[in-house]
Amino acid sequence: MIVFQGVTKRYPNGREALADLTLEVADGEMVFLTGHSGAGKSTALKLVALIERPSRGQILVGGQNLAAIGRRGIPGYRRRIGMVFQDHKLLHDRPVWDNVALPLVIQGTPRRELDKRVRAALDQVGLLGRERSFPVELSTGEQQRVGIARAVVGKPPILIADEPTGNLDPELALEVMRLFRRFNEVGVTVLIASHDVHLIEQLGVRRVALAGGRLAAVAHG
Repeated sequence: MIVFQGVTKRYPNGREALADLTLEVADGEMVFLTGHSGAGKSTALKLVALIERPSRGQILVGGQNLAAIGRRGIPGYRRRIGMVFQDHKLLHDRPVWDNVALPLVIQGTPRRELDKRVRAALDQVGLLGRERSFPVELSTGEQQRVGIARAVVGKPPILIADEPTGNLDPELALEVMRLFRRFNEVGVTVLIASHDVHLIEQLGVRRVALAGGRLAAVAHG
């Protein structure tokens, strides 16, 4: 599903974020990218999301070479990927419903279908009934769950998350990770960057450790 083949990413300042990374995430698999800050975890996710492009090597997603996707093709490609961020990236002047509906609105989904899909996504993350609340009225954990609902509302086959529990206490962090596990159990391919090894070990899935942009170790759950 997601394949890195000898991928290197060097930034204009000369910093090499990834170096000759070869990695494969199977269709329907859940994998954690681990490693210290600066190990290359976030860069790997940005390459999958086409936020960044590799300097060398190639990346295949669903059998498609990302190098073949031009600028105009990026929005269509991203509809296949749900993205979750550490800082939620919610629109604070809009209620929960508007935040979750945003990807579908951009796609031009009919209003009747919109409401059904948004309610289903909120139900999946345990926030049904909070549609009219604003982000400021929610706890940090609830805000993160809104971000997850927004990521999955379009039913993407791939879900990627960059340190999604970085701002949460241990109990909430485990709750959020279990949410990702539930999506994975219904067939979604999940790739998560996290430095919280103790938390990750409780999920029992494959862990890929990066160090200095290189593959350092692989542990199976």
